[in-house]
Parts: sequence; structure tokens; C-alpha cells
Amino acid sequence: MSGQHDATGRSRRTFLTYLVAAPTLALVTRAGADALAPQAAHAVVPSLPAIADVIDLGDLFILAGAPTSALLALAVEADGTVRFRLPREEVGQGLTTAVAMLVAEELDAPLADVRVELDDARPELLFNQLTGSSNSIRSLYGPVRQCAATARARLVAAAARRWSLAPASLTTADGAVRAPDGRTARYGELGAAAAAPGLGARGPPPTPAAAPAPGRPPPSRIDARAMVTGAQRYTLDLDVPGAKPCVVRRPPTFGGTVRSVANLADVRAMPGVLHVVTVPTGVAVVAETFGQAITAKAALRVTWGPGPADQLSDAQIRTRLRAATPPLLVPPLLTPYVDAEFDFAFVSHAPMETNCAVADVTDDRAEIWSGLKSPIVARQTIAADLGLPLDKVTVHVVQAGGSFGRRLFFDAALEAARISRACRRPVRLMWTRVDDTRHGRMRPATHHRIRATHLLGEVLSFEHRVAAAETDFRHGLGEIITATAAHLPLGIGNATLAQTLFLTTVKSPYHFGLTTQALTEVPTGIPTASWRSVYSANTRGAEEIMVDELAAATGKDPYRFRRTFLKTDAQRAVLDKVATEGNWGRPMEPGRAQGIAFHEEYKSRTACLVEIDVRDPQRARVTKAVIAVDVGLPVNPRGLEAQMIGGLTDAISTTLRAGLHIDKGLPLEGSYSQFHWAQQRDTPRDVRVFVLPATGTEPGGAGELGVPAAVGAIANAWARATGSKPRSFPLNFDVDFTPYPR
Repeated sequence: MSGQHDATGRSRRTFLTYLVAAPTLALVTRAGADALAPQAAHAVVPSLPAIADVIDLGDLFILAGAPTSALLALAVEADGTVRFRLPREEVGQGLTTAVAMLVAEELDAPLADVRVELDDARPELLFNQLTGSSNSIRSLYGPVRQCAATARARLVAAAARRWSLAPASLTTADGAVRAPDGRTARYGELGAAAAAPGLGARGPPPTPAAAPAPGRPPPSRIDARAMVTGAQRYTLDLDVPGAKPCVVRRPPTFGGTVRSVANLADVRAMPGVLHVVTVPTGVAVVAETFGQAITAKAALRVTWGPGPADQLSDAQIRTRLRAATPPLLVPPLLTPYVDAEFDFAFVSHAPMETNCAVADVTDDRAEIWSGLKSPIVARQTIAADLGLPLDKVTVHVVQAGGSFGRRLFFDAALEAARISRACRRPVRLMWTRVDDTRHGRMRPATHHRIRATHLLGEVLSFEHRVAAAETDFRHGLGEIITATAAHLPLGIGNATLAQTLFLTTVKSPYHFGLTTQALTEVPTGIPTASWRSVYSANTRGAEEIMVDELAAATGKDPYRFRRTFLKTDAQRAVLDKVATEGNWGRPMEPGRAQGIAFHEEYKSRTACLVEIDVRDPQRARVTKAVIAVDVGLPVNPRGLEAQMIGGLTDAISTTLRAGLHIDKGLPLEGSYSQFHWAQQRDTPRDVRVFVLPATGTEPGGAGELGVPAAVGAIANAWARATGSKPRSFPLNFDVDFTPYPR
């Protein structure tokens, strides 16, 4: 695997691998020195490196997956098609396109010849089949290229044997091997010979960093045409023989239980109804059509038992979070200071494709199809729940229509398996939009308390205390950190795990003197899951608001203030880019303003500049956005642009209008018309994304990167346009709809 090398020739990643078993202090001391060495002082009070500066969550993923990272499957077929089995999930982030580009580049084959297929759950991969934490390209970049390079070497060796020539005399291009005398052999012709066990071919190292060639336009997504024409096959499009539509009547509060069904016989006699069965999550109806199943579900008269959060509403949750927020350590005394507190509401994942799965369970085997980001844990859990041996359960990973962290959990797959077993037939389970919004897992509500002290233009300390509703990590991600804590009940084993995830993802990019960031989690009984950017969206978003207020307190321009206190030239480069391209500081009429913010995570960095129009207070609208992003080595710039625009849209939504009102154990929102996600009219017509040229030899993460800076920039623009300090998000959070019945 390629990497940044020191004078001894060892890559930084190898260096970390060597040190992973060493005492923590040794790792922190050495890596901290490396991080600080190249940085200029800039006459500010320096901050020590945070844990995420030393080793981030992505690094832990890479280290955990290293033993199985080479277990990749690539096949060259007789017609020249190259098939690569991807042990990750495609949920719209463009991963299959980026991997196809790596395979094509390294194999020297046309991109059109490469087919990337999603692999089934493979327990032998251990910790190496989980999609999350902006880690897929970071983890796969080296192994995929090495796999393709080895395949290319074997194809060259096969051609050399055929022509009795030295392999070194041959070249490859456009899916073919070429001899000096002009002879060519297509890869498809050589595939069988290249697979011969006795073929002596030593896999070469991958070619130098596979960044897009200058001037070559990045390709479109390989699945774009299928998606826009409706040809793309998602879970409910699969033709599984005998699988019948299924929906579930769910309780009126989170985690409620079924006590009795009053009209079971009547519902079973309704047109098209095939089965009505009780499962732990509700009452399932299987019918000939989804329309018949939904009608029958609505007719059920169920008596429900209570859930764990029946008495909780927004006011009680906010009170709990405020009470749990640890005190700040640095007293202001005679030093000037800025204090602020922020609240963020619960947020639905709300992917376009609702939770769904197909299951075919018999007495002695089970087969499941679903969009899954943690398929190994899904397979293990389903096998245990059904009482089947692991080798009798097959889990197929299907491309999904969105996730944002939701599909780390496999609720639908487990639920479908239980229903199929109870009905003794294959089922096609769909969560309705109301189910998905009200009973799906959500981003936890958070409360933030921040204090910064300053003197004579310097920031002396920066303290941030976060209290959050507990995030459920029992989906496999936790196993990468620890083999035991992720299986303990929430409230017992979650604390250490949550702290690890928080500290390996959240960090301040500024030299703000004594800097501390800490998390406290509060159990609520509300179903939660990692949401895009996990802790960073709210935590760093709040901090970027605070940076603007610090700039105002010290009489500095927000852009210049950031530029002064950022730690590295690479950080300043993206900030400078948006300030220049966005014409920072240009005069604007009343009710309109600019905002700017910065974020760094997973070895990548970005800055965002937006312009906002708040002349209609009920319909504040971002009218322009300029984003710069540096991911070290950009594999697919077009994909990066899409990731940044997606992050911007998420930030517009959750900062301005989209959130969930919790009322006695259930969200009031039940659809897109109520959960006010940004629509086309809410998004800026003028969006420019600048992907900086390669600044490293390996790619950083991008999936989580785009949200936090955009949250900060939008809130800061709103503050400058209104003259108010934003403190509670979303900013416009009225209940302007009639909730669906429970």
C-alpha cells in the first residue's frame, strides 16, 4: 500500500501499525511531535494536538481491517469484462464508480469494461466489511490497486508465455497486452491462461498515485443512467419467487409492545390478506399487494404495551441534556470571555428509499436481501435470532437509495426474517414513509456549552462540553473499537465506546490555547444511530458559530480571524480559496449576508462560504455557496463535488427547518411534507465546488466532511443578516402541520 514515507522509507501508515501495540503515550508523543513540527507559530497561543490529530477513527478502521484487506475478488471474463466484488455498500455515495476507476486505472482497462458488484456478507473479512466513517476509499485504495496490479501482472505473464517473450518487454493499454512487434492480445483472450496455478508472475507494486490526469474530465457515475431511467434495481425490485408484500402496524410510541389484537379474524378475512402475525416490533400483514397490506394494517385494532420513552417530549429531553452537561473548567475571572449554549433537535435519516428487506426463511435455512452497511453483524444476529447455524444464513447486500448512517442498522432485515419464519413463506417487507420517519433511528439531540477566553487579540482557552442523547452503536462499528463494549446494554457498555468515537473524530483546527472537548451521553430509550458526520455536524457547527463570535469580540473579520488561528498552510489554502472565489466581504443589501466556516476530519479539510437571504423571516434561503475541499488525493473529483453538495443540502435542511419534534415518545413528523427537508426551491442556484489538486499520495475521507463547515457558514450568515445570535436548531422549528394519527 502506498503512503507518505519518511527518511527510512517507512510509510506513516506502517509507522502507526508498528506502534499500535505500544503504550499510548509513546504513540501520542511521537505523532504529536510529527504534527507540530512543520507548523509555523503565527504568534498565537499554540494548542496541543487532539487525539484525532494523532489517530482518527478511519485509522482505526484501516488497522482493524488490515489482516483481511487483501481478500478481494477480481475476475477477467472471456469477453474482456472485469468483475470486481466490492465488500462495501453503495448507498448513492458513488463508491462503485470510484472503485471502478481505481480498477480500470491500475489494470489499464477501459472503465466501461469494469463491473463492480456488491459482495454478500463474508464473515472471514472480520472488521473489513463495514461501510461508514468516510472510510471506504481510505481503506480500499491500496488493496484494490494492488489486486488490480497483480491481475495485470498475470495477464502480462500469460502473454509473455504465449509469445515466448520477456514480460518486461510487454506493455498494456486499453484492456490488451502489446508486444514490441505490434502483436496484441485482449485481456479476455488471456484470462484462462492468466489463472493457471503454475504461471510465474510476481505482482508489481501499484503505479504511482492514481490521481485523474490533468485535463481529463472525470467520468460520470457508472450507475447514473440506471438510476435516472428507473432501471437500477433496489431491494423491492428484486424478483424473489413467492415473496409477497408485507407491512407492519407499529406502536404509538418508541418500543411499545403488542398486548392483543381485537379483530384478528376480521383482518385475516380482508381481500388479499395472506397472513397476520405478531413480531416483537408490531403486527405484520402479508398480502397479495402492498395496497391490500396497508389497508389491512390500518384496520387492525391493537392494544399496546408501553415503551421506554413514553413520557418524554422535547422539553424534558432538553432539560435532561442541560442538566447532564459538565461544568466548564476555566473560570473567566478578569479575562475577557465569550460564552454560548446551543441546542440541536433530533433529526431523521430520511433516505429516499425507506427501510426494506426481502427474506426467505425455512426450518433449516435463511436467505436475506437488503441494503446493508454492516452485513456481517446482520448475518450473525439473524442466525442467532432464528436459531440457525451461521452457514445456513445467506445475506445479500443490495444497492440502497440513501443511508446517511441509517443502514448501519439492519432492523428491516431482521424483522423480515422473523416475519418470513412466522408465515413460513418469503416476504417483501416495506416500511412506509411514516414508519421510516417516526420509528426509524435518528440523529440524537444535543446540548452544547462553550466558553472561550481571550486577551489582547489572543485566544487563551477554548472549552466545549457536549451532552447528547445516547447514540446506539450496536451495529458492528463498535466491534472495531472493542470486541465487548458494543454488545453490552446501552448505558453500560456505551460510554467508553462513545468517548472513543467522539475523540477520534472531533478536533479543533485552531490554535486556541488550552483546548478541551468532552462528551456526556444521556440514555433516553429513543432509537438513535450515527447520522452523517456523527458528532461533528453539531459539535463543529457550534464551534464555527463561536469562532465568528470570538472574531467579533476581538474586533476581527471572521475570515481573517480564522486564517490567523488555523494550524496549517493546507487548512488556510481551502479557506483562502472560498474567500477569493466567493468574493468575501462584498457589500450586500439589508437582509442578506455572507457566512464562512472551516472543518477538518479524516485527513481531509474543507471551507464553505454561503450567502443567505432572510428578508422573508419564515423562509430564509441560501442563495449561493462556494466550497473548497482538499482530500489529499482526489480519486474522482466529480464524486467529491457531489459529496460536498450533498453535505451542503443536509446542512441547509438541519440548520434552517428540518428536525423532529418528540411528543410523548413519538415524533410528530411523519413525512417529507412535515419533516422539512430542503427542496429544490430551498437550495442555491449558484453552487461552486473547488476540488484542490492532489496534496498527498493517499485519499482522505469525504462522506462526513461536507456538513459541519456548511452548518457553521449558514448559521453565521443568518446571524450577520438578522443581527441575532443563533442558539437553537433548526432555526425555524414551528409545528406548521397536522400530525398523522398515532
